[in-house]
Amino acid sequence: MAKHYDTLETRDPAQREAALMAALPGHVARAQQAAPAFADILKGVDALAVNSRAALAKLPVTRKHELLERQQAARAAAPGRDPFGGFAAIGWRGLLRGDGARRVYQSPGPIYEPEGGAADYWRSARAFAAAGFEAGDLVHNCFSYHLTPGAWIMEAGAQALGCTVFPGGVGNTEQQLAAITDLQPVAYAGTPSFLKILVEKAQEAGAKLSFGKALVSGEAFPPSLRDWLAERGITAYQCYATADAGLIAYETPAREGLVLDEGVVLEIVRPGTGDPVPEGEVGEVVVTVLNADYPLVRFGTGDLSAILPGACPTGRTNTRIKGWLGRADQTTKVRGMFVHPGQIAEVIKRYPEVVRARLVVEGEMANDRMTLRAETSCSGPGELAVRLAETLRDVTKLRGEVELLLPGTLPNDGKVIEDARSYK
Repeated sequence: MAKHYDTLETRDPAQREAALMAALPGHVARAQQAAPAFADILKGVDALAVNSRAALAKLPVTRKHELLERQQAARAAAPGRDPFGGFAAIGWRGLLRGDGARRVYQSPGPIYEPEGGAADYWRSARAFAAAGFEAGDLVHNCFSYHLTPGAWIMEAGAQALGCTVFPGGVGNTEQQLAAITDLQPVAYAGTPSFLKILVEKAQEAGAKLSFGKALVSGEAFPPSLRDWLAERGITAYQCYATADAGLIAYETPAREGLVLDEGVVLEIVRPGTGDPVPEGEVGEVVVTVLNADYPLVRFGTGDLSAILPGACPTGRTNTRIKGWLGRADQTTKVRGMFVHPGQIAEVIKRYPEVVRARLVVEGEMANDRMTLRAETSCSGPGELAVRLAETLRDVTKLRGEVELLLPGTLPNDGKVIEDARSYK
């Protein structure tokens, strides 16, 4: 079984929680003081009072589209002055003083992210250790080294663990196979789909790859593909990371969900809101990353997941999540108008007797039908349905039906809007 990366992974959960909550006030203060965007977003917030999950949950969620919008506005106002839109506490002009960004990356949008000076800036070494990587391993890294930080996230973590990295990048399959044949790397890092391509190409040539282990990310990693790779001698684990937040969670040999990174405070919130959901319910992953260079506070990833009960059988005591369960942004267009998850949340917020709800859009083009399916134990359902329909029309500017259900009827999949039209 893979070794633990450090003693932080096996801390008493209460000790970990106390340490995270003790770090929150300073982190929020750093964001307010050094990141102009958060100075605006968190204006009026007493950082010292943000010392609990309840206090954190009162702060606004910042989602990816807001990063893009603020970066675009900053570039339009003063090109080159602050490409990070006020979210970073560092730029590259402080590099000679030792406090600047080492690299700047461009993710789709385009959204720009900095890389600070820490050796394992994105904290991915922990995921490599859980996947069985060891010092001295030669790792064939097949994430892209072009524009985006994916390859660098993996390279930094592997090197922090003492591994040597071959920068394979993506594509050029024949050259990659030639390098693998010559160098005989024992491990792979990259997307699971490209690993499958390499294995198949090698099989076509009557060869077998030297990889015995792999850390994959960037895509869904279904058990069927995991088992397919295992049948070919490759034990692969997945990690969940983003360009903005770095490592969020990682898989262990227990194969029971993903364990949270030690530098992340995670919340699962109802899509379109900042309201935490009960443990076990599917919702949007929101993270506060304890990174002084890029001090994200309640960053909405747009991904869906849920918290798993209990601790990992490997002895790691941090919270576990189920892994990637889809996207939280379920915005759809109905009769020419966009309907957002936040609008449905606004409707429900006005009715405490509604436990949970989902807007279902059915029909065909030019004949859309909206039905708000709401769970409630209300004794006067007729009146509630009428009021809900009126509020739905007021908020979305569209007419819809209301169907009242018993609590627990709707599936636990995080959907607030379900587009069930036969033609989308």
